[in-house]
Amino acid sequence: MTDHPLRERIEQLEARKQEALHAGSDRSVERQHAKGKMLARERIDHLLDDGSFHELDMLARTRHPDAEERPYTDGVVTGWGTIDGRKVFVFSQDFTIMGGSLGEVFAEKIHKVMDLALSVGAPLIGLNDGAGARIPEGVVSLDSYGGIFRRNVQASGVTPQISVILGPCAGGAVYSPAMTDFIFMVRETSHMFITGPDVVKTVTGEEVTLEELGGAGSHSTKSGVATFVAPDEKSVLDDVRYLFSFLPSNNLEEPPAFPASDDPNRLTPELADLIPDSPNMPYDMKAVIGSIVDDGDFFEYHAGWGASIVCGFARLDGRVVGIVGNQPAMLAGVLDIDSSSKAARFVRTCDAFNVPLLTLVDVPGFLPGIDQEYGGIIRHGAKLLYAYCEATVPRIQLITRKAYGGAYVVMDSKSVGSDLCLAWPSAEIAVMGPQGAVEIVYRRELQSAADPEARRAELVDDYTETYANPYIAAERGYIDDVIDPAFTRQKLIAGFDMLRAKREELPARKHGNVPL
Repeated sequence: MTDHPLRERIEQLEARKQEALHAGSDRSVERQHAKGKMLARERIDHLLDDGSFHELDMLARTRHPDAEERPYTDGVVTGWGTIDGRKVFVFSQDFTIMGGSLGEVFAEKIHKVMDLALSVGAPLIGLNDGAGARIPEGVVSLDSYGGIFRRNVQASGVTPQISVILGPCAGGAVYSPAMTDFIFMVRETSHMFITGPDVVKTVTGEEVTLEELGGAGSHSTKSGVATFVAPDEKSVLDDVRYLFSFLPSNNLEEPPAFPASDDPNRLTPELADLIPDSPNMPYDMKAVIGSIVDDGDFFEYHAGWGASIVCGFARLDGRVVGIVGNQPAMLAGVLDIDSSSKAARFVRTCDAFNVPLLTLVDVPGFLPGIDQEYGGIIRHGAKLLYAYCEATVPRIQLITRKAYGGAYVVMDSKSVGSDLCLAWPSAEIAVMGPQGAVEIVYRRELQSAADPEARRAELVDDYTETYANPYIAAERGYIDDVIDPAFTRQKLIAGFDMLRAKREELPARKHGNVPL
């Protein structure tokens, strides 16, 4: 009795799939591992729940007539799976096949998973490790990039998009990650740049290393391109899973909630001792956050960039909140170009994906200086103001100490739409600090005083007593409640619980015109 004809075809299918699973040469695989890098499928296996991955287009390959080789997958692995049981789409570029370069079929595979992710309302995670456009395919490759960029924009604010840079990402290839919501990089092995070190030297004469120009260190501290950085690939993929726990699958859903492991009625008396006696002394806003949130668990966003403001995700009573807080330990917590842009981006991301916002305020103002003015601090500061004014998620402001001038207004004040504004007794809400105000208001009196220094100290004390407190704002309703710091966690949980049913619609329009 001969085998059934279908059995032979099944064996042929299995042979083709085995060929697809090992499409990269042994030498390419060895070189990838020698660099401390995982293979495309190994990355997917580490990222997704065990056994959850369903591959698409495994047997796709290039149609280019001059191709010397036509390996299956065409250099990118695509499909869907789950993270903590939640559906997610993924593509993983394979550097062992033609250097992970993008050709027509490669791009069509990515287009397909992007379309599926958007149509079913699921996040997309891109694992990037490729050499850019496939040169022999010429303009077809360039056109194919355009299809990816357009889909990035269509999905923006609808489904979360996460880019993980695990190798080179250069030229036009950088713009797809740049339009996604979050970018992860690995120290020493990830690189992003428009033009490489050799071109930079040829055009400008500047000598710069690959790491200095486009490494994770540069992009996480200088350019603000990299949102999160980790020391190795497994750590960065674990961080992607962690971030995923704070995000909804799409803009019509709420972020995932978990049973609270921390008592919602827990008091925070340690906060009363955190504010220094002198208003000019710093303290760490992250210590405030750690005291307030569930189990002190805070996932910081752009930790190395724009450090005078702190942003990140946490939970209160098991529910996700996005936190923005001035950082008095860095430049006294001023708003500058980088911190304004960082916070604006974070606020808009939270608003897009239904993450309530907690704003912790200790801000002396905007950073003065020629560099800041010429660099456009007005425009960048307006981004943060715009982001808050546009946000419709539940918003609570807590003023811990200084809230001066326009920076107070920008940091989610009642007048720009904050739902609930709280303050500690240490709050100082005024047009400017006592020293500056006295110098302006009492300039002539000080010039004619018999003892200017003594009179200045007297006027500063009087101004501080009269204005540098939360009570004038509370009298007018700009502050809803002045609270004992010990009850901060309780009050915030109660406030967000009350605001959970909040509904606010923006006026009908094509889109606003952000001061980019």
